[in-house]
Amino acid sequence: MSAASADLIHLVLGIFGVLIVASVIGYVLERRLSPDGSNAAIENLNARIKAWWVMVVLIGIAFIAGRAGVILLFAFCSFAALREFVTLINTKRADHWALAAAFFVALPVQYYLLWAEQYGIYSIFIPVYAFLLMPIIAVLRGDTERFLVRIAEVQWALMICVFCASHVPALLTLHIPGYEGRNVLLIAFLVIVVQLSDVLQYVWGKLFGKTKIAPRLSPSKTVEGFVGGVLSASLIGAALWWVTPFTPLQAGLLAFVITLMGFFGGLVMSAIKRDRGVKDWGHLIEGHGGLIDRLDSVVFSAPIFFHLVRFWWSLS
Repeated sequence: MSAASADLIHLVLGIFGVLIVASVIGYVLERRLSPDGSNAAIENLNARIKAWWVMVVLIGIAFIAGRAGVILLFAFCSFAALREFVTLINTKRADHWALAAAFFVALPVQYYLLWAEQYGIYSIFIPVYAFLLMPIIAVLRGDTERFLVRIAEVQWALMICVFCASHVPALLTLHIPGYEGRNVLLIAFLVIVVQLSDVLQYVWGKLFGKTKIAPRLSPSKTVEGFVGGVLSASLIGAALWWVTPFTPLQAGLLAFVITLMGFFGGLVMSAIKRDRGVKDWGHLIEGHGGLIDRLDSVVFSAPIFFHLVRFWWSLS
């Protein structure tokens, strides 16, 4: 068994151990405090734990399938997230061609370039070529009403749901000396640290939260929850240094940066939901809302993490 496989197995066993403990706690709390399903907080907790089981299993299957499985999984996630985003933006009949190009041209081309490891074009395809292509396609329909708003929303959807999300599997394309065959562990590090930061911010906020950090955007987020969650997740990131090519200090600093980006990414996506008057992006995942509700922190932190890792090793 290779060192990468052994590390991945240890990591997966640890995740399953945490989920088993969480499931037992959720079951005990439900039996004691919500036998009739009347406690909304406990019911929501158990729904989230069940959803996490499903997501962990799916990601695990993708990891087992290798590079192709991971890329296909995130391509599907991008498609589902783009679909959720599009349902909340201002579109008209004249935008159908541009939307079709986003779903059936921009998205598959982006992931093909990722598969082919064409970093030079992959890194600018959506922010340059698709950015210019979308308004050209839309303007050919001749409808100028709210044109700037409509096309900007489509471009923003592509950037968040496809360009940013694709940087998660893009970690597989990095060539790090002495780390060959272990890049999948970078994905695990990114997802675990950012998602744990979200959970820990919620826990710290519930335990000690008093000062609202952005009451108009996300009333549940507090300064105490933010500080406690980010610092806790950063320490966990430092403790997971062994799955990365970094030292504990470097891993902790990277974890700190990506948890900050994840937090502010969540605020940005909350602002969009408030603007549209909805609580969740969708209902794909029970207890978690839509796919974007789970990916918002990851998609904002993934490009930063990818480029920090890439340029760190290009300069070393």
